[in-house]
Amino acid sequence: MTAKWEKTEANVGVLEVEVEKQQLTDALDWAFKKVVKGVTIPGFRKGKVPRKIFESRFGVESLYQDALDYLLPKAYEQAVEEAGIIPVAQPSVDVVQMQVGEPLVFKATVTVKPEVKLGDYKGLELQDKEFPVDDEMVQKEIDRIRSEHAEINPVEDGKVENGDTVNIDFKGTIKGEPFEGGEAENFHLEVGSGTFIAGFEEKLIGMAPQEERDVDVTFPEDYHVKSLAGQQAEFHVKLHDIKRRFLREMNDEFVQEISDFETVEAYIEDLKKQLIDRQAHEHEQYLENEAVKLAVESCIIDIPDVMIEHEADHRVEDFARQLQYQQIPFDAYLEFTGATKEELRNQYRESAEQTVRTQLALEAIAEAEGLQVTDEELDAELQRLAESANITVERAKEIMNLRDPGLNRMRVDLRWRKTVEFLVAHSKVA
Repeated sequence: MTAKWEKTEANVGVLEVEVEKQQLTDALDWAFKKVVKGVTIPGFRKGKVPRKIFESRFGVESLYQDALDYLLPKAYEQAVEEAGIIPVAQPSVDVVQMQVGEPLVFKATVTVKPEVKLGDYKGLELQDKEFPVDDEMVQKEIDRIRSEHAEINPVEDGKVENGDTVNIDFKGTIKGEPFEGGEAENFHLEVGSGTFIAGFEEKLIGMAPQEERDVDVTFPEDYHVKSLAGQQAEFHVKLHDIKRRFLREMNDEFVQEISDFETVEAYIEDLKKQLIDRQAHEHEQYLENEAVKLAVESCIIDIPDVMIEHEADHRVEDFARQLQYQQIPFDAYLEFTGATKEELRNQYRESAEQTVRTQLALEAIAEAEGLQVTDEELDAELQRLAESANITVERAKEIMNLRDPGLNRMRVDLRWRKTVEFLVAHSKVA
């Protein structure tokens, strides 16, 4: 087999391939054995028609498509390797010559991985940023912990306040007519959460259990259900009950219940250490992000649209899976929001392009610096994952191999991580 590669555009070229005639003969033989199993001709048992009889009846051309399906993928893969190119999309194939006793000749129009022209990526000047741990941050963390462990009790004698969780029935109408999705019974709503459209939750404040009230609201002009956008609606609301969060006092008894510490002082001291560690990690990530941003900005990359589209597709697929975990069908989500799959893809397109650009730049830097991931580093990452999941390394490897055969994805991710660390180590922090 011979392969000739010629670029026609920045990231597109034509791969002309000639496959030996014996390989074509073998492919036609394979195609005949496949097709003849389903052929019946009077005088012969099904699947037992001789080759000459078959070809005289149907023509050897009837085998061409199956022979191509068998031969082309292998020939294309071999030609790509021989030409030393990296395709990023399925090729467009044109068969130039296919004839018994002659070589098979085809041309494949291929979009290839773009060239990356690296700019300055060593000696980058990073503007430092402080990530302090102050009293306000500590207090916010204490408030969060108290809120997390708050007691939720019914309010027997009182009225709705901001932050309460209420159980309500509501029925909405527009110009006296009910609308889809505007009615519910025994609906639990946290007042002030912003779950409902602006104005609804605020107008529940002051209601008492068993009280009924009419609430007027206006749907936003950009509301996701287009038929309701900008419409004025009236909701008749009946309040069943109120539940209120009561924060526990931060004392020794509370600390002993939620931790292994005996006193508030010891607990808060440990909390400060955790915040310092977290802020140090935030600082590290900030410097990494800044280094990557500057390094990528200095690169010149003409990215093929197909790479961006593929990344956008992956993001839509990931979003659909997240909905599935929440037991929300993707089609139902699109119908409810009034969006289309194409509109969703377009929303992801800008970030998808940045992701592809970053990946290409980091890979080019890794190549330029000879950064590789050793087997020992791969094993160390598997060990870390195993310890975090409390499983054996062998089990972690089995699980990762199911998701990532050969652990190739993990190796690529580790290489990117090593490249980011290289950028920071060779930067100047001002």
